[in-house]
Amino acid sequence: MSDERLHTNLLGIAMQTPVLTASGTFGFGEEFADFVDLSRLGGVMVKGTTLLPRRGNDGVRITETPKGMLNCIGLENPGVEHFLKETLPRIQQYGMNVIVNISGSTAEDYGKLAGLLDVPGVAAIELNVSCPNVKEGGIVFGTDPEAASAVVRAAKAHTKKPVILKLSPNVTDIVAMAKAVEAAGADAVSLINTLLGMEIDIHRFRPVLGNITGGLSGPCVKPVAVRMVWQVAQAVHIPIIGMGGIASAEDAVEFFLAGASAVAVGTANFTDPEITMKICDGLTDYLAENGFSSIEEIVGKANPGFLGFPKDVQKG
Repeated sequence: MSDERLHTNLLGIAMQTPVLTASGTFGFGEEFADFVDLSRLGGVMVKGTTLLPRRGNDGVRITETPKGMLNCIGLENPGVEHFLKETLPRIQQYGMNVIVNISGSTAEDYGKLAGLLDVPGVAAIELNVSCPNVKEGGIVFGTDPEAASAVVRAAKAHTKKPVILKLSPNVTDIVAMAKAVEAAGADAVSLINTLLGMEIDIHRFRPVLGNITGGLSGPCVKPVAVRMVWQVAQAVHIPIIGMGGIASAEDAVEFFLAGASAVAVGTANFTDPEITMKICDGLTDYLAENGFSSIEEIVGKANPGFLGFPKDVQKG
């Protein structure tokens, strides 16, 4: 049942709640239709999409870690043409906001994808820049401010949809990255993507994952994610979608207090397919118990401006 206190408008998109699902953890949404009221979600960030179909990485792709998991799926997906012709028409029946996460090997790839996805039924585009730029010697787009900015500019030139840049935590200065993509025209940022990690099999004397390294996610990354959202919120004027280890309403509240306008749930969907609905209910209870009439009232409430201490405290 919808609670008006959770109603959110993000980038001009009307949302029943500020709770979304993170790309790569929720399929295309339809896989969870038996467990979740998809129309109640703020949006579903669907499985990462590329220009051509991808089979993904060989070998072990997922391994569980303490309070989290490592994955190296390798962007397995049927490609944008299949998504547009087969998947999008099918999932529109659920009345959910569809946000398409896209990946490419060049800035031009992102521009082409954004243009192809500038169609009815797509609410926004999320740019996954944790990919190597083949034109620049393999440097990862998300670790270089200019490379990430080029991706934003390419996408914005080909779509009227809101463009969200998903920030990688594998950088020295997350604030510099956020400011750069804001200046390039990003309509919002989402953070954090996974941390780079690995696990070694001590009996076989080799890495567990077929790709050697993988993306670390789950509750173990939440303190890093909250810190980065809090820092970025002080530096940019565009909305933030917070993510990284959210497994309860209390976790989500931390991200709102840090400055996020919405949150996305990822790894927790694997352990409890109904977790997003539980988080929505928990947020309703939190607002009622603390006398708030809307989520907007708590966004950024833990930032320096609210608390009265110098903004440069974030540097400590």
